[in-house]
Amino acid sequence: MDVRRNPWLVWSVGVFAYLVAVLQRSSFGVAGLDATERFHATPAVLSTFVVLQLLVYASLQVPVGLLLDRFGARHLIVAGGLIMAVGQLLLALATGLPAAFLARALVGAGDALTFISVLRVLSAWFPPRRVPLMTQLTGLLGQLGQVLSAIPLVALLHGPGWTSAFASAAGTGLLALVLVLVVIKNRPAGAPAPVVAPEATRMWQSLRAAWLTPGTRLGFWSHMGTQFSGTVFALLWGVPFLVAGQGLRPSEASALLTVLVLAGIVAGPVIGEFTARHPLRRSWLVLTVIGITASVWTAVLLYPPPAPRWLLVLLVIVLALGGPGSIVGFDYARTFNPGGRQGTAVGIVNVGGFSASVAVMMAIGVLLGAVGDPGGGYTPEAFRLAWCVQYLVWGIAVVGVLRSRQLARRRMAEDGVVVPPLRVVLAQRRAGRTPVR
Repeated sequence: MDVRRNPWLVWSVGVFAYLVAVLQRSSFGVAGLDATERFHATPAVLSTFVVLQLLVYASLQVPVGLLLDRFGARHLIVAGGLIMAVGQLLLALATGLPAAFLARALVGAGDALTFISVLRVLSAWFPPRRVPLMTQLTGLLGQLGQVLSAIPLVALLHGPGWTSAFASAAGTGLLALVLVLVVIKNRPAGAPAPVVAPEATRMWQSLRAAWLTPGTRLGFWSHMGTQFSGTVFALLWGVPFLVAGQGLRPSEASALLTVLVLAGIVAGPVIGEFTARHPLRRSWLVLTVIGITASVWTAVLLYPPPAPRWLLVLLVIVLALGGPGSIVGFDYARTFNPGGRQGTAVGIVNVGGFSASVAVMMAIGVLLGAVGDPGGGYTPEAFRLAWCVQYLVWGIAVVGVLRSRQLARRRMAEDGVVVPPLRVVLAQRRAGRTPVR
């Protein structure tokens, strides 16, 4: 039997490829102290690695989406794995900052090729009803790559050393690449290939058509409003905020980040199943996640530091909703665009959250430097002010969601699909006449 006919095996290899991409993405974060010694760099310079990596990742999403529609998922996953492996090997051998920056840029580029390509594999191999839940599971299982970077990679760093650790990460990437070559196909045998435009000019027409589709923009704003806060917290400013801004010990801060990951694992399947059951109410789910996140942040920032431990635990639990909530944006891209344009649409959606994350990371850094301790240290009051930049992004995202939803529903009405007001649906449900849709 051809193993490549088994959708679960294809999915498993795709998940492993994404898990390895997350390992490569997060590997530098656990090596901060080692990197300071190896490259003789200040913490401010080291934080640039994270911003650079995310900038490369975000800036490549739309081109990657166009390439995905043109060449298919398998080629892009293989290319991404190879680029990340080269980047990690370069980092393993680097002794100066220029080579290290180039290495992380390569990791960001390879990472950009992976996730949306795995999502394309999902939509080809599983029925539409199952795709939302499988997408959530893919995102959550992939985050276990952070565990690989936090435990085995750290053990190698503190044992054989820097070169062995990052060379091993590169080898893991090559293993994933081989598995993808052996197992993954773009679609099941006999399934029709999506119609795509081969010419470059037609590719840009596809990009324009994807952006002009209201559902794509609805996904973009949904992804932006839900994803950025947890990303900024987990990748850069969460631990400094908890330690310098809230007085926690580093071990307590690390434990809270673990809670964030675990809460996301619990929330993901729930949000995925809701998305599959109630596709016409996805925007309410997105707005609820944004509203809850902003409300809990408001409580934390208004409370004179240090905030109660229970409130900080509640904060990280709520931040964990952002990752699964942002995946709803990809579901919009999938359901509002034809097959030959879905990669482009998903790439556009993915730009939303990561571009917002980069902007907020940089804004927080600027504000901390402007109002913090003149000696270069962080203060609780500086953190309280700096985190307020989030409200601007939430406001923009909510306006975008509401406007795009209005346009999307107008387009659906033109196609004969009418979305009744939520109050009407709830009233009908209470009367036992219809489920919430």
